[in-house]
Amino acid sequence: MIQQLSPTKPRPAEMDPDATRVRFRHRHRSGTPASESHRAQWADAAKGVCIILVVLWHVIVKDYLQINWHITVPVLGLWGTLGEQFLPLRMPLFFTISGVFAANAAQRPWRVVARSRIAGFLYLYVVWLLIHTAILTAAPELPTDRATSALGLLEQLTITPSNLWYLYALALYFTIAKATRRVPRVLILVPAAVLSAVAAAGLLDTPGNRAGLYQNLVFFLAGLYLRPQIQRWAATASRPRLLLTSGAYALALAAMAVAGAQQWFGVWLAVSVVAVIFGITAAARLARWSALSDPLARLGRITLPIYVIHMPVLALLHRLLLVPVSGLPKSAQGLIVLGYPVVLSGLVISLSLAIHRGLLAAHARWLFALPGSGRVEAAK
Repeated sequence: MIQQLSPTKPRPAEMDPDATRVRFRHRHRSGTPASESHRAQWADAAKGVCIILVVLWHVIVKDYLQINWHITVPVLGLWGTLGEQFLPLRMPLFFTISGVFAANAAQRPWRVVARSRIAGFLYLYVVWLLIHTAILTAAPELPTDRATSALGLLEQLTITPSNLWYLYALALYFTIAKATRRVPRVLILVPAAVLSAVAAAGLLDTPGNRAGLYQNLVFFLAGLYLRPQIQRWAATASRPRLLLTSGAYALALAAMAVAGAQQWFGVWLAVSVVAVIFGITAAARLARWSALSDPLARLGRITLPIYVIHMPVLALLHRLLLVPVSGLPKSAQGLIVLGYPVVLSGLVISLSLAIHRGLLAAHARWLFALPGSGRVEAAK
């Protein structure tokens, strides 16, 4: 989801949205086949949807459900339940697409991968962790992971990543992918799948955001190893397949909920796999409607600033809005309760992008790229 500045043009053999090398302005070489452009379109649109879901979930959990609503209709539960339905889809799909984009990068020499990917992601993680830690002190009531001591900050820098764990994960995943590139793929995918199932089943200590770190390696590696198959699946996505995969996802969610099987070994992983297959199919079909897919794809190409900036923005808005909205009369709350998460999510995304533009105008590109790298390596 991270973008990249580069004076060079994208290679026709690579999909260039921001997981391998994404630009602030996304351009295709004129000779790039239409199918290549289409594949990039569906992937960018999928990332656009995923970053919206990330922000929406954070708005629901960290702000919306913290407000003292006086209404009696079960709208709050509906929003919470809706957000939960996308948990098996959101980050697994993000990491799968990141793996697809990483396929070429992982084949480059160690010195290139170590600087552009591993060091680049770790640099961004450290810089924005320090920024988050400073800003979140101004909103102590926001329910989110934060370092409140030097030891806590050290822990987030090393073994228990913060809300910015996606950047940390990509650095780690690239290291694993590069170090094991000559190992038979099944010997890497199977242990990664077992690790995901073990973490999802609660059989492993997962404080902070370690659970996401453990659970999503398999999806990154699947995108990396199965890129040709994923591209073919997207290129041949049909309406019947969309109906089939959406039905399978809905059925899997329902079965898991009815059986209370969220922590049964392997269940969450299986549901997430179904969700990713549905997500790829839906994104490929969505790419056929440019009126909707174009704005989502544009958003999907600039996910880094949203990802790193939205939490501090949400924290400050939460501090600003919590007391006034909680104090509104019942009638006024009834007018806003249904659309509040959507409106606030849109505001958070808009402000994040506006801040990003301001920082670039102030020549603060070092906040979005490892200095001296010449470009921001894509992450999300």
